[in-house]
Amino acid sequence: MFNTLTVKEAIKKLKAKEISHQELYTDLAKHIASTNEKLNIYLSVDKQVEQKAEKLLDAPLAGIPIAVKDNFLTRELPTTAASNVLIGFMSPYESTVTKKIVAAGAAIIGKTNMDAWAHGSSTETSDFGPTKNPRNPEHLPGGSSGGSAAAVAADVCIGAIGSETAGSVRQPSSWCGVVGLKPTYGRVSRYGVVAMASSTDSPGPIGKTVEDTAILFESMAGRDEKDATTPNKEVPQLSKEIANGVKGIHIGICYTDHPEIGKQQVSQQILEAGKLFEKHGAHVSLVPISEKVEKGKIFTPDFAIGVYTVVQRGEVSSNLARYDGIRYGNDRSFFGAEARRRMMLGTFTLSKGYSEQYYNNAQKVRNLYLQNFQELFEAYDLLISPTTPSYAEKLGASFGSPMYGELEDMLLEPTSISGLPGISVPCFRDEKTNLFLGMNIVASWWQEEKMIQAAHLYEMETPWNTWRNKI
Repeated sequence: MFNTLTVKEAIKKLKAKEISHQELYTDLAKHIASTNEKLNIYLSVDKQVEQKAEKLLDAPLAGIPIAVKDNFLTRELPTTAASNVLIGFMSPYESTVTKKIVAAGAAIIGKTNMDAWAHGSSTETSDFGPTKNPRNPEHLPGGSSGGSAAAVAADVCIGAIGSETAGSVRQPSSWCGVVGLKPTYGRVSRYGVVAMASSTDSPGPIGKTVEDTAILFESMAGRDEKDATTPNKEVPQLSKEIANGVKGIHIGICYTDHPEIGKQQVSQQILEAGKLFEKHGAHVSLVPISEKVEKGKIFTPDFAIGVYTVVQRGEVSSNLARYDGIRYGNDRSFFGAEARRRMMLGTFTLSKGYSEQYYNNAQKVRNLYLQNFQELFEAYDLLISPTTPSYAEKLGASFGSPMYGELEDMLLEPTSISGLPGISVPCFRDEKTNLFLGMNIVASWWQEEKMIQAAHLYEMETPWNTWRNKI
């Protein structure tokens, strides 16, 4: 089945004419037809994608099919952000990310399901029904990029694009047993992405392997004059530096001594990963957790839950104010319950008298996390930790829990509010449930190549990647 190829394999075989676009896209079409109704991954599919792909053979990505989260504006497919407010909306312009990956030779096969407006970590807040985890359909895929992670896990695309505000690329990648890369904030343009929380939104690739995400990253990243948060920095060629290993670098193990996380199986897997890196020449040590900012210790992730909740709700209330049904889309009566809750809380925290009490204090604590990471990265090249506290939860788990997403993403929120890059790689598979755990590898700002090298080494030296090991 050609739909099981990785990005690198598909490009190589297409360019060598070992397979044709027709064979690749026929396999994909058959697999989508047999699985999408069951898993609810795609909200729209481009029926003309094969003809477009055939014209892209000479481009770097050779016309491979890429799935795109439905909050990226695309001119030829609807963009709904999984909300009835935008049902059927056709954008008059293209997002920078989708424009760049098409220019590099990717063909957008379809738009994937997500938590509506990216509000959630389950894909259960979608107005078009939840996506199910391909590894075990009784469980959630995570979110908000749950559709993109599920598309990769189900082999209904070759690679995918998602966006992360606080875990929305890495968390579903962990639960679906795939690889998710969240770049440094500003490394990839946000232009044409339906805004959620503008100070943390970060588009990123989701792939079958670490190398896949590196290749897609190179096609997405870079300066964009339409997004002032993108600096004029050279984009690292991650795929060329991927095999450099970890010899001589300093790696800190984080959060395994957290009173709740330390009880979970994932903590043991992170400690085992530390031993593997040490075996390959890295200097590895435990970074103790602390409830205050102390040198040589990592600030507890518990406070980041409140910081992210307040800051994100405030930015959500501002960003969603434009959806009034006048310029485009349906009126505000079409907003779902989760969006309404977030707008109400955000408006409250930004109102006169309360912004000082809540929003300003949240930003002060956010600055403490920045200070803490700045100090830690003077001593460490990389920090590793669990991506999520545990395995994917069962369908319906998010209902009745207004803080569900924040609690599931608690280990990722500190790095997200700090703008740091991170990558989640599979680090364990439970044979009984076929569910996965993920390891989060974090580097300092603009140092994506370091985390890619460690992630690739770990992937090659362990049995957890489905496409490397055919488990």
